[in-house]
Amino acid sequence: MKKNFALIGAAGFVAPRHMKAIKETGNTLLAAVDPFDSVGIIDSYFPEADFFTEFERFDRHIEKLKRYRGIRLDYVSVCSPNYLHDAHIRFGLRNGADVICEKPIVLNPWNLDLLRDVERETGRKVYSILQLRLHPNVIALKKKVDEGPKDKIYDIDLCYITSRGKWFYISWKGDVTKSGGIATDIGIHFHDMLGWIFGKVKKLVVHIHTHDRVAGYMELERARVRWFMSINYNTLPREVREKGMRTYRSLMIGSEEFEFSGGFTDLHTDNYRLILEGKGYGLDDVQQSIDITYRIRNTKPVGLKGDYHPFARLPLEEHPFTKPLYSIYT
Repeated sequence: MKKNFALIGAAGFVAPRHMKAIKETGNTLLAAVDPFDSVGIIDSYFPEADFFTEFERFDRHIEKLKRYRGIRLDYVSVCSPNYLHDAHIRFGLRNGADVICEKPIVLNPWNLDLLRDVERETGRKVYSILQLRLHPNVIALKKKVDEGPKDKIYDIDLCYITSRGKWFYISWKGDVTKSGGIATDIGIHFHDMLGWIFGKVKKLVVHIHTHDRVAGYMELERARVRWFMSINYNTLPREVREKGMRTYRSLMIGSEEFEFSGGFTDLHTDNYRLILEGKGYGLDDVQQSIDITYRIRNTKPVGLKGDYHPFARLPLEEHPFTKPLYSIYT
């Protein structure tokens, strides 16, 4: 039977992936809400869906559907700004729906405890989109590690640079209290992937943490990881910029490059299929990645000491909109 969905946050970058997943799994989007009305993409998937720019009217509409038309929500998909996820998830649960939420489910570890309480009270479930766990190459890597020598410790260098323009610092994404910062906003999937494959965190060091980059070192049960993440175009390798590219993703395991740059097209839909089968990733699955990004955000950088990622040496540039969170250079 078709399931009834509502969507919170329809105008953002990731929302179309959720619309596509709802459509491709044979379900229906009843209503969507977003304070911005640039949501014409809905016409490609669900032109009959009701749309609201005010959450209060959206809330009232959902209530009227339930009370006067006998139409209940089965799922609420949450694609709103990170700092609103917690409240929007609770809205879905209290309306008797399971919830599918984009990363990060919450910004702080203790918020997960509250959501567990609401899950128990309502009998509904919260699911996260952890698409890297469904990437064929990532699955193969986990299998290789699981079946390899149990005492082997892998040396890993992770670099992820995704260039952002000036708009980023004006938007909610540029506010660490709303986005959780770079390690959360662009990095949480990678921290989740590494923890899923290589185990629990034993040690975490932050080397640099500014408005446009963050770098550090982690020891997991089965890996030593140096990592660097940035939204600054000028931190891209020269050869990447010369090709006109604005994103760079590299994961070195020992001396071998692990390739996972492609194969992302249908991962949201695959995630939805798992959830609809009752096999999705829940609150316990996201616990470690939320813990890691919270610790990164609240750990004072030590500077260029110890085993740091080579890209951590790149010079900082002043930015006209924000001051660095921490700077090892001043």
